[in-house]
Amino acid sequence: MRLDRLRLVAILAAGQIVGWGTTFDMPGVLGRQIAAELGMSNALAFGGLTAMMLLGGFAGPWTGRLIERHGAARVLAAGAATMAAGLLAMSLAQGVVFYYAAWLVMGIGGALSLTVPCNAAVVEREGAGARRSIGILMIFTGLSAAVAWPLWALLEGAIGWRMAMLAAAGTQLALCPLYLFALPTPRDEDGGAARAAAAAVEPLRLTQAQARLAFLLIALVSIVFSLVTTGLAPSLIALLQMSGASPALALELGALRSVLGITARLADILAGRFATPLTSGLIAAALLVGSPLLLLLADGKASLLYLFIAFYGFGSGISALTRALLPLSFFSASRYARAAANLSLPSNIAMAAGPLLVTMVLDSAGVAGVVVYASGLAMLALAALACLAVLAWRRPAEPARV
Repeated sequence: MRLDRLRLVAILAAGQIVGWGTTFDMPGVLGRQIAAELGMSNALAFGGLTAMMLLGGFAGPWTGRLIERHGAARVLAAGAATMAAGLLAMSLAQGVVFYYAAWLVMGIGGALSLTVPCNAAVVEREGAGARRSIGILMIFTGLSAAVAWPLWALLEGAIGWRMAMLAAAGTQLALCPLYLFALPTPRDEDGGAARAAAAAVEPLRLTQAQARLAFLLIALVSIVFSLVTTGLAPSLIALLQMSGASPALALELGALRSVLGITARLADILAGRFATPLTSGLIAAALLVGSPLLLLLADGKASLLYLFIAFYGFGSGISALTRALLPLSFFSASRYARAAANLSLPSNIAMAAGPLLVTMVLDSAGVAGVVVYASGLAMLALAALACLAVLAWRRPAEPARV
């Protein structure tokens, strides 16, 4: 890995671990303590995270325009500062109103500093060849809870959750100079007009109508993958136990899912040019179609439950990469930021709604209902990806010369 790429990945990986760890992962350790001190129910406390994800999604199109106008580095720095302000506000919260206001501030910060601007920063610097670096970053993002949870628990025990929030705010502020001054120079700044022109070359010869159809199909894939993977994850232990797993086995399988997801992302990176985002998406969708069906056959058999978690874990891991990289297969590097930001709105709404929908299906229709729900949605994603494959067939653009 060349030095510029190493510096790029190191800074952005640190930013993503801090960004997700201080927000999305925080309620898992501190949510109940905060709820008790502020006189809220646990559900109301955890609802702040949903508010953050929804606002971040609605702010996505605005984020895309800011990246195009000011560059990803400045947007990332503004996002880290906004996150710090939200964490500071939460450390001072005395009731539900101020608590939710802090989450809304972090929702804006998340739109400016999490996945979309991070990936856009890579594409600005590596163009259409950004896949490997984005994949490596997603592996680190998947490790954020493993880093953040022990640190939150340590800080809460040593200095209390309010001071822990202040420490997290300081960590966010420390990212700002890294984003502004330590990231490598974007390609269109160090390579002149030739590189800027290369970034504007479309990967496929699509008409305006075909490009619009491609965007809608990618949005559908993103929504479905979010509904299935994010939706099943919180109910996974209960789903496994209702399928016959003992509590100990269910916990073991639940922990194994995260490991398999990261392994799948690593395998996809190593596959390199032999597996495009489109082919990876087709594999992920097929795994997510088949894995729930195994639960109907499991009846407590450990071998089938392990096979289910293997298919589901690998499918979840690869689907996350597909959501991030599929726009780059259909839109130029110069249009990636806006396309990805616009896609974040439906994806974030699906992420917020997914756990609730799966819980409702599981409570009302049991394991069989969840199987029909998840496999049916995954089949919809498979069909959309097949349509994208037909759309892309025999329409490659001429390679850009740099």
